[in-house]
Amino acid sequence: MTNHVDIFIIGGGINGVGIARDAAGRGYSVALCEMNDLASGTSSWSSKLVHGGVRYLEHYEFMLVRKALTEREVLWSAAPHIIRPMRFILPHHKDLRPAWFLRLGLFLYDYIGGRKLLPPTKTVDLANGEFGKPLKSMFKKGFQYSDCQVDDARLVILNALDAQEKGAKIAVGHECINARREGKTWAIYTRDRKTGEVSTTTADMIINAAGPWIDQVLGKSFGQNDARNVRMVQGSHIVVPKLYDHDNCYIFQNADERIIFAIPYTHDTTLIGTTDKDFEGDPGTAAISYEETEYLCDAASEYFEKPVRKEDIVWTYSGVRPLYDDGASAAQEATRDYVFRQDRGGDDSSAPLINIFGGKITTYRVLAEKMMEEVEELIGSKGKPWTAAAHLPGGDFPAQGFGDLLKMAQARYPFMQSDHLERLCHAYGTRMAMVLGNAESVDQLGKDFGCGLWEVEVRYLMLNEWASCADDVVWRRSKLGLLMDDKQIAALDKWMVQEA
Repeated sequence: MTNHVDIFIIGGGINGVGIARDAAGRGYSVALCEMNDLASGTSSWSSKLVHGGVRYLEHYEFMLVRKALTEREVLWSAAPHIIRPMRFILPHHKDLRPAWFLRLGLFLYDYIGGRKLLPPTKTVDLANGEFGKPLKSMFKKGFQYSDCQVDDARLVILNALDAQEKGAKIAVGHECINARREGKTWAIYTRDRKTGEVSTTTADMIINAAGPWIDQVLGKSFGQNDARNVRMVQGSHIVVPKLYDHDNCYIFQNADERIIFAIPYTHDTTLIGTTDKDFEGDPGTAAISYEETEYLCDAASEYFEKPVRKEDIVWTYSGVRPLYDDGASAAQEATRDYVFRQDRGGDDSSAPLINIFGGKITTYRVLAEKMMEEVEELIGSKGKPWTAAAHLPGGDFPAQGFGDLLKMAQARYPFMQSDHLERLCHAYGTRMAMVLGNAESVDQLGKDFGCGLWEVEVRYLMLNEWASCADDVVWRRSKLGLLMDDKQIAALDKWMVQEA
């Protein structure tokens, strides 16, 4: 790491890397440490959506919804390879909210966020159309509206990659073990979790973006052992074999006033989630409970003609959302918006610390811009906002031009299977050629790890995207873990250790 930087960031989730990218692009010197892998926490356990959050309207979070809706098309344009528009079907359940109420909410959803490219809401006939075929016959009418789907972990990786290319120092596998003020400067001590080596960096300010670990960091590294700022809310998801053939997502209302999604997911599966329940303990140990599994299966089976059973589940994941503890009585009512808290150590002349609580993937970019306003006030201005019109790595093609990108890839690499090329184009966009290089045959891709994963891609991820073990590759930088068996994953892990 650099000996001295303007800004030191703790945490390699979407908030941390988004801030690092914005700050580095403005000319600030930046260092970021992440104790595990990038996106190894909350940022890879989402519902994989860039959305306004239609359910937040009922909790009167109009500003949050408006902010998120405005960001959908901004992010889609920045990263059209990993973000794609999706239509959502909301069936009308006669025993829950009335149809006029749903239509009013979706009218607001259409028009408070500056939608330009995404199509508007419309009424759909579930009794006769394809969208009603997977559903029980009691559902006659529904509404179709727009949001977007995202590869959440790759969104984190691409922000970190862009930050690094703009000068930020990204230290993955480095834990902040201590930080102390030395007048107007911080001294930060980080430990390499593989080698045990301790490094020292000084900085004008620290941004604590450690997500659900933020209070632990405040206690361990800053001596604030009584820190109690975060309400940890566990969200769990299940993945089952594909439940229907069309490419729309379903959003289902439940009698407990919550909603769940059923989303077309990778490798012919359907993603169902999420739950909301308070969590205590180490966020890294979060796992789906029997009750959550039952809840998701029952909630989906309330709508689908073919019941969703526990034995159908092929994968589950759980994560902890670090919501700001605003005193909300129920987990689903706690605000999803972000909150900043400055800490000057009781002396306005001391080096500043800013803690980030809450936030959503959809609003990470505007969170970073807001953080830059605070940075400017504290240590001075070095540049103007720039991310609203900037592409993320590999996203420098028109938002509606993915088909053209795929055709170019097929022309350049005709020996590749089409589904493999499509996956690579979605993951790497215009940088896909950096992965395959000048290969002219399958033999030139190197070792075959199975399920469309070849040595050239793994080497690219190790050299350019901080991948150090099989889990980094098959669960965060891809979702090939859904296809690969334990033996294949173990072989990949062994190979990566030998090649590191």
